[in-house]
Amino acid sequence: MAHHGNDNTTIGSYRYPFEELADERTRTWPLVQSPWNVAAILALYLLMARFGPKWAARYKPLQLRVPLFCHSLAMVLLNAHIFLEVLTASRALDYSFACQACRVSYSPHEMRIAAAIWWFYISKILEFADTAFFILRHKWRQLSFLHVYHHSSMFVMCWIAIKWTPTGSSYVPAFINSFVHIIMYSYYALSALGPRIQKFLWWKRYLTGLQLLQFAIGLLWAGQAFVRGCEYGTGILLMDFVYVVPFVFLFGKFYRKNYGKPVENKKIK
Repeated sequence: MAHHGNDNTTIGSYRYPFEELADERTRTWPLVQSPWNVAAILALYLLMARFGPKWAARYKPLQLRVPLFCHSLAMVLLNAHIFLEVLTASRALDYSFACQACRVSYSPHEMRIAAAIWWFYISKILEFADTAFFILRHKWRQLSFLHVYHHSSMFVMCWIAIKWTPTGSSYVPAFINSFVHIIMYSYYALSALGPRIQKFLWWKRYLTGLQLLQFAIGLLWAGQAFVRGCEYGTGILLMDFVYVVPFVFLFGKFYRKNYGKPVENKKIK
């Protein structure tokens, strides 16, 4: 790939570091080109997470059953679409699970994967609504550092993927994460239906276990691809590996705290 002198350091028309390495197929897609869009959306989200609770505490908590159910159902359908697109297109292309280079190809199946990765990126913006629901419903305990860090960092990671590596091994995290989110948002949709349904949702601990398993698989996958010098890109694989490590620790801690030993005086609502 040709480099253009010092172009990557000049700011005119979005020439910032690594811009010339951006994938030409997705460069002009909505919310992909400019880092300022990403920074603005992220800043608004962090401001909501920081100051939203202070504002909401002045009012009575809302139930929001219908909006919660509709949002969760929409997220189930969107993640199912991403999962099926990535699964069928990667199989049609005979993609390797262990290591797949990102090549600039405009073949229909490659473009299907790129489109699915874009929807995966957009889904991370739509997931910010989870935080808004916690705030409006006064679910302060769920508004943890883990929750806010996970949502904000996933959004940035997905932007990096759609901008620089919209095909190739990017399909693996999208494939695993969208599958977990189908189950997770199904749980949210059912729990929004109220106490009559909630008593059947005994499998919440297994959902947390599935999320933990997702990060463990992600860690092993990025590690093996990095070690074998996968053409997908050692820099991005190292970033993926380093990114997942704290989640294995944080989700592991969360799981132990909530399900490791019987929690005394657990109030049954």
